[in-house]
Amino acid sequence: MTAVPLTWLYVPGDRPEVVSKALASGADVVVVDLEDAVAPDRKEYARTATAERLTDLQPVPVHVRINALDGPLAASDLAALEGLPGISGLRLPKVTAPQDVVRVATRTPTATEAGLPLHALLETALGIEHAFAIATAHPAVRGLALGEADLRADLGVRDDAGLDWCRSRVVVAARAAGLAPPPQSVHPDIRDLDTLAASCAHGRALGFLGRAAVHPRQLPVIERAYLPTPEEIEEAEQIVKAAATNEGAQALPDGRFIDAAVVATARRTLSLADRDRP
Repeated sequence: MTAVPLTWLYVPGDRPEVVSKALASGADVVVVDLEDAVAPDRKEYARTATAERLTDLQPVPVHVRINALDGPLAASDLAALEGLPGISGLRLPKVTAPQDVVRVATRTPTATEAGLPLHALLETALGIEHAFAIATAHPAVRGLALGEADLRADLGVRDDAGLDWCRSRVVVAARAAGLAPPPQSVHPDIRDLDTLAASCAHGRALGFLGRAAVHPRQLPVIERAYLPTPEEIEEAEQIVKAAATNEGAQALPDGRFIDAAVVATARRTLSLADRDRP
């Protein structure tokens, strides 16, 4: 797995052939969905097919989004997935309180102290209000993400900008909890790649890192949007080089002032640029 995943491709659990294609798509993480993407009468088949697939190690990390934690299907999902070698993490839908992730964490022990990695999806106003508490509820929590379709409906938001406060809240909560920056929620229009690119640029400006996708054609757009540009890499290299000769705050020849915070940002940029290099 690359050090920093940028693309998370969702695929329906009741479509094994689509899962196979997703694993070869170039996505950093494949998310097999047992929840929204699967019709009620296909839930059992999706669970069985996913469990069979994950009895072996997979070529890329595979996460599974289980069904609603307060519904009748989540317990069966967890039981079917327990201990499977091919699963790298669970995505928990509509998390609203720390207790939600604690209940799952205590039911999915592994050989590691932290347990199977859990990623909490915040899709309601209550979940947003509890973002930091959820992020720090258990060592197994490795990430937060938004479910923007459900959140938009819950809040009655009609304009995309109306979600920006919630987005920033989740970015801050993840950082405060010591977690990786969250990936953006999916862009539902798989044909409008220009709007996807613009939306990714906005998400990057807000502090997100990477994005969930629902179609392979979205993957290169997301990756391009989140990888540093040649100009950003060159600037970061100049800053790190200057810091190597003078560790204190200083002004570069072109007038730019740099200090420890600027240097740390530059090093993160170079780390991201090098994520796929040996």
